[in-house]
Amino acid sequence: MIIQPVILSGGSGTRLWPLSREHYPKQLLAPFGEYTLLQATVKRLEGLQDRAKGALQNKFDITDPIVICNEEHRFLVAEQLRKINIRPETLMLEPVGRNTAPALTLAAIQAARTKNDIVLLVMPADHIIQDMQSFHDAVLSGGALAKQGSLVTFGIVPTRPETGYGYIKVGEEMTSVGDPLPIPGHCIIEFVEKPDIDTAKGYVEVGNYLWNSGIFMVKAKVWLDKIGQFDQDIFTACQRAYIAGHVDGEFYRIDKASFEQCPSDSIDYAVMEKITHDSSEHAQSAVIPLDAGWSDVGAWSSLWDVVPQDAQGNITKGDVVTHDTRNSLLISEHRLLAGIGLEDIIAIETADAVMIVHKDHVQDVKQIVTRLKSEGRTEHQVHRRVHRPWGDYEGIDVGERYQVKRITVKPGAALSLQMHHHRAEHWVVVKGTAKVTRGDEEFLLSENESTYIPIGVKHRLENPGTLPLEIIEVQSGSYLGEDDIVRFEDAYGRLKK
Repeated sequence: MIIQPVILSGGSGTRLWPLSREHYPKQLLAPFGEYTLLQATVKRLEGLQDRAKGALQNKFDITDPIVICNEEHRFLVAEQLRKINIRPETLMLEPVGRNTAPALTLAAIQAARTKNDIVLLVMPADHIIQDMQSFHDAVLSGGALAKQGSLVTFGIVPTRPETGYGYIKVGEEMTSVGDPLPIPGHCIIEFVEKPDIDTAKGYVEVGNYLWNSGIFMVKAKVWLDKIGQFDQDIFTACQRAYIAGHVDGEFYRIDKASFEQCPSDSIDYAVMEKITHDSSEHAQSAVIPLDAGWSDVGAWSSLWDVVPQDAQGNITKGDVVTHDTRNSLLISEHRLLAGIGLEDIIAIETADAVMIVHKDHVQDVKQIVTRLKSEGRTEHQVHRRVHRPWGDYEGIDVGERYQVKRITVKPGAALSLQMHHHRAEHWVVVKGTAKVTRGDEEFLLSENESTYIPIGVKHRLENPGTLPLEIIEVQSGSYLGEDDIVRFEDAYGRLKK
């Protein structure tokens, strides 16, 4: 059996605002722990091969992952994977979001073109799973059923009545041909929408309902057959978008015009809920119960399920001091955060925003994001520190006709050769060595040296050294927007067509 991981790394950045932003969604965060949610998702597969050797008789292989992400996040995703020494088989870029069914269809088209009879393991990049052995056992069970032609999902064993998740009603146990399943699978009676609290309590008491996790296993060929059967529009649009796509460096760009015509739908709605469970059906649906310390980190309150708390029930990160505070979440990124006399409060401090919310109202965070959008603000889109493929920059000060930034350039990296119509720039090197192109000139700047870039002059900043380059940039002019950049050369494919 060959398993092809498919990592779905979409996301709009609203649920964990203000830490997450539209251009820096939650899967790129490491709210607690060494790895980001994306990195932890990929590393979750470590040890699966060894676990299979002890549980299965048949040959088992796992390939490098297909990662699907928003085009805007491509450099961030690629950099996070590089930091854990992961080179994906394909890093596929969606030009627009169309939900999980089209994303899986694109991955299945890619996998089916290169490998025969491959099983896809579809994992959202923003989940937390604590018990790796239980997760690996569930994957081996799911793989065995998927190999037989089943469309397999994973149902989370409920720990409480929950109104924020959909449910799966579980039927009779299923069997596999060959190796015994480490965790028995079950047929699916029905998918159930998010219930009210009384209904959720009844589900937990009855015991044959599981939370819908959004993790799936299915043969690439089976998925393509089923999406073609149940939603021909998605199948056709994805085929066209993939075929018309092209390789761009380390990325595969899906054709935008074709993909914009694709309907938006989830894996559940597009296929899983439409499959009959009659034994004559070629590909039955199945669910594997998963009890592995799972959370989809769907809201700030969900961290209580997976993050250790102190004796007062608090979760803290950063420079935080508390007094007479209980059952609260306090995160500080830039300054001292003091909590006094608080209970059931979430307070998140970032460089440009502070959010304070009661635990019972965390689902309303998205209302604040919606309001920021409607008012034309930028705090829902980016942090004060903005990441670029060459490094990052952070706004320090801004006023009428000027702004100040701290720019960090990675070793060996370079900004594009560019010019501005409306602003001049003053650069002061505070750490490292800078190679500067200014018009026809090229020269080096060391620490405490500076230069001036007039309006309309072509220029480039490079880091020829082995350590990060840090400079302070003072911009001055009549317009200071990021869209006042004309690029002439760029190593990262960002030239305007």
